[in-house]
Amino acid sequence: MTFAAVGLLSCTSARQPAFDPASVADASGEVSRIEPLSWWTGMQTPLQLLVNGAGIGEYEVRIEGGRGVEATACHRADSPNYLFVDVEIRPEAEPGTYYLVFTRGDRTFKVPYEIAARSEGSASRTSFTTADMIYLLMPDRFANGDASNDSVPGMRERADRSDLSGRHGGDLQGMIDHLDYIAELGATAVWPTPLLLDDEPEGSYHGYACGDYYRIDPRFGSNELYREFVGKAHEKGLKVIMDVVTNHCGTSHWWMEDLPFEDWIHQFPEFTGTNVCFSTNMDPNASKYDLDRQESGWFVPSMPDMNLDNPYVLQYFKQWAVWWVEYAGLDGFRVDTYPYNEKVPMSEWCAAVRREYPGFNIVGECWTSSIPQLAYWQGGNLNKDGFDSHLPSIMDFPLQEAICRALSTDSLRWGEGMTRVYDCLSHDFVYHDLSKMLIFAANHDTGRIGDVVRKNPDRLKLSMAMLATMRGIPQIFSGDEMMFTSKDLSQGHGGLRVDFPGGWEDDPVNLFDPAQRNALQTDLFDYTQRLFQWRKSKPVIHNGRTMHFLSRDNTYAYFRYDDTDAVFVFINNSRGSKQVPWAHYAEITAGLGEGREILTGKAVQVGDATAVGPRQALIVEFERN
Repeated sequence: MTFAAVGLLSCTSARQPAFDPASVADASGEVSRIEPLSWWTGMQTPLQLLVNGAGIGEYEVRIEGGRGVEATACHRADSPNYLFVDVEIRPEAEPGTYYLVFTRGDRTFKVPYEIAARSEGSASRTSFTTADMIYLLMPDRFANGDASNDSVPGMRERADRSDLSGRHGGDLQGMIDHLDYIAELGATAVWPTPLLLDDEPEGSYHGYACGDYYRIDPRFGSNELYREFVGKAHEKGLKVIMDVVTNHCGTSHWWMEDLPFEDWIHQFPEFTGTNVCFSTNMDPNASKYDLDRQESGWFVPSMPDMNLDNPYVLQYFKQWAVWWVEYAGLDGFRVDTYPYNEKVPMSEWCAAVRREYPGFNIVGECWTSSIPQLAYWQGGNLNKDGFDSHLPSIMDFPLQEAICRALSTDSLRWGEGMTRVYDCLSHDFVYHDLSKMLIFAANHDTGRIGDVVRKNPDRLKLSMAMLATMRGIPQIFSGDEMMFTSKDLSQGHGGLRVDFPGGWEDDPVNLFDPAQRNALQTDLFDYTQRLFQWRKSKPVIHNGRTMHFLSRDNTYAYFRYDDTDAVFVFINNSRGSKQVPWAHYAEITAGLGEGREILTGKAVQVGDATAVGPRQALIVEFERN
C-alpha cells in the first residue's frame, strides 16, 4: 500500500489574511484524538497527523493561525473514523497555536494544535557510547515514590505485591528519588523498561503490550513527570534510554476496537504465533511461507503484530519516536523484539530517526546465539544480500551466553569454562562495529546472574570485572550489583523481576541506604562501584583494542590497549590459585613496567610469579612506553 492507494479528500490551503479563532466554533466531541500530540518547527521528519473521531473521514481540513503551515493532503482510511492529514511546516513558520479547521457541508469546527520552537542543539544531541555504563531497571519493581497511583480508576489491573506477575507499585517518582543511587554506582545511563500505558488485565507491569503510544501509564506517572525524570537524570550525569516496541501493541490498545485499516495489524482467522525463526531474514534457502510467519505471527495472544509494510503504520512510528526524543529530551532507544519486525520498513525507521538526530544511538534486541545472524542486524554490515538495517547497535547475546555458561561450571572439558568466552570473542571479525555492541551478563528477560552463579559472590564479581573491561557498552540489571536472586524460579519472569528492597515504605530493609546493607551486599556494591567509577575516565577501555590469550585451565587473560595505555585482565574462574604466565604475553608486555591494581589502587609488578586466587580477577593498568 502507498499513501496514494487510499481515498484522498480535499485539504484547503486558502486562508484569510488574519484568522480570528472566534470565527469558528470549537470542536464539541467530534475529534477523539490527534497524534502526534504536538510538533516543532525546524524538523526533518515529515508530519502526518492521525485524526480519530466518529465520521471524521468525511471532513475536509485546512490549517489556520499563521503563515508557513499548511495541510497538503488528506487520506481516508478503511474506517470512516480516521483521517490522515499531511502537514507541511515551512522554514518561515512561527511557533505557536495553529488550528485544524474541519468542514463538512455547513458544519465547521476547529481543534488547536501546538507547533513549538525546537530546543537549541536538539538535532546534534549526543547519545550513549562505550564510555557509558547502562543501568537497566523495571520501573514497577524499582521503587514506589507515589503510593497514590498504585491503582488508578479506569485501569484494569490493580496493584498486588503478593502477585509475582502483578503490579507492585513502582513508578517514575520512585526512579527520580533514587537517581543518586544509580549515579553513585558508576552508571552514566539508565534504561527503564517501557513506561507507556499497558492496560492488559494481567501482567501489565512490564509495559511491553502498549495501549497508548503517546501516554505514560498513569500508574507510573504522567508525560510531564517523565520529562521531569529525564531532566533530573541529566542533572545527575545520567543519560536516558527509552525502551520502545514497534513490533506489536497490546490487545487493549485504543485502536483495537476500530482499526484505521484492515491491514494496520496482521490478522488471522485464529491466533497465529510467530515461528521465531530469525534466520528466515537472511537464509538464502528460506521459504516465503516461513518468512511471512516470522514477520506476521503474533508474539503472544495479548500482543497484536503491527504491519510496518502499511506506510501509514510506518510513518506513525517514525514520528512517534521523534516526538518522544524531542518532547522528553531522550538520549537513546532500545528496540524490543527487533528481528520480529519487517526488516525493510524497520531499516527505514532507523534511518528516519537518525536523519533527525545523526548522533542518536539505537540498540536492538536481536536475541540469537548465532554470531553471523546477530552481525547481520548491525547497520553497515556487509551482508551478502545487500541489506542494511541502519540499526547502529546490537545486544551481544552470544557473549552473554558465553559468560554465563563459563561462570556456572568448573568443568575443564574441551571448549568449556572460560574457553567459551575466548571462543566467542574470537568471532569479533564478523561484526561491523565493536564499539556498538551492548554487553551484559543478565537482563530482565534472562536468568539473574546471581542465580546463574548459584549465589557465589566471587563468580558474580568475575562477571562485573569482564563487563567493566571488555569491548562494547556495558549494561547491568538492577540489583545484580548486590547479587539479587529470583524469589521463585518456578514463576519465570515474575519470579526473577524482584522488588528492590527499600523501594517501598514498609520494606523491612532499605538497600538504597549503605548503612542497612549486610557485609556481602556492601562488598559486592563497593566492588562494582570501584570498577565502573574507574572505567568512566579510561579511553583505553572505551576505544582500545583487545588482545587475548587462550588457556585450557578455566582462566582467561586479555589486554585492552592503545598507543599510550594498557589494561591487563586475568580472570581465574577455577577452584585453585593460578600463576600468571606473563612470559606468554611478551608480544604486548614489552616496555610495561610497574602497574597499578585498580581494585586496591596499589602499585604492582606483574610477572610469572604473580598468583591470582581462586575465582578472582586481577586488573592492572599500565602506561606504555
